[in-house]
Formats: sequence, C-alpha cells, structure tokens
Amino acid sequence: MQDTVDIIKTIQNVYENDPVFSVLKDYERVLDELGLYVYDNWEDGELVEGPIIGRHFVQCSFMYPRDKMPDPMGGKRLLDYDCKVTYKKDHLIEPRKIIEPDDVRPGTKKGKLDKLPIWLVTIIVPKQLMKNIYSGYKMNQDYSKDPATSEKVTPESDPIENTAQGEV
Repeated sequence: MQDTVDIIKTIQNVYENDPVFSVLKDYERVLDELGLYVYDNWEDGELVEGPIIGRHFVQCSFMYPRDKMPDPMGGKRLLDYDCKVTYKKDHLIEPRKIIEPDDVRPGTKKGKLDKLPIWLVTIIVPKQLMKNIYSGYKMNQDYSKDPATSEKVTPESDPIENTAQGEV
C-alpha cells in the first residue's frame, strides 16, 4: 500500500539531491528515446519510489490510476533493451477532503483515509543502456556547429572559383 506522505518524501529527496535528480533525468531520457511515451497512458505516471541506484541497474516505480493502466506494449518494447517491467495492483491511501462532519476521523480534525485503486509499475533499467543513450545525447549537444558552414570561404580561397577563372 502506498502512502501520500511517502510519495512526497521521495519527490523531496529527488529535488534536494542533485546527483539523484541527474540520474532521474537520464532515466527519463532512456524511456523517451526508446519511444515509451508513444503508447497510451505512459506519460500519466507519477513517481512513487526511486531512483534506487544499484551496481548495474536503476529502478523506479510509478503509479497510475486503476482505470488508466499504461499500455503493456510499451513495457514489452523495453524488454528488448534488457529492461525489466513489472505491473502490480495496489492501493493509495489518501486523506479525504473535509466537506461535511462525516468526513472527519473521530477524535481528530483530520479527514478520513480512503484507499484508491492504482497500478504500480516498476521499471528496472541497466546502467549501461543509460550510459549509451546519454553519450549519444552528449555528442549531439557538443556538436553545435555544422562542419560544412564552419569555415568562411572567400572568392580568393575557393578552388572552384579559381578554376572557373582559369587559375589553378
């Protein structure tokens, strides 16, 4: 069972730790480059746990409303890249919005706790895959100017102009 407070602590940990945030960005880049977000409902996931950084793998868990299960074909696409994907039915404990007196827990001023049905999807990505995709991304970022237009060509230095005028 997932708790809203635990989810908030996980997200707070991601934003407070710069290395963890960098790993999560690389993790998301892998999912994006592999075309996962093309499939239905994958972009609606919320981070519940992670990134858990192991020696060879990085693991994250995402939650989806029960009626918006992510398309399993997206998970199948990740299997070709040695990722592991698991689906699990679970519940999210969430405090009820207080609208009437029956919404309050007896003896407190807090709302009653409701169990909302969710899907919990855990994706384990190999670090080697993250490294390969990041290196390709980094190479594209570093390659900022086009080699064909990087050098200025003047009529005196252009060999085509010189042969057209009879000089070689």
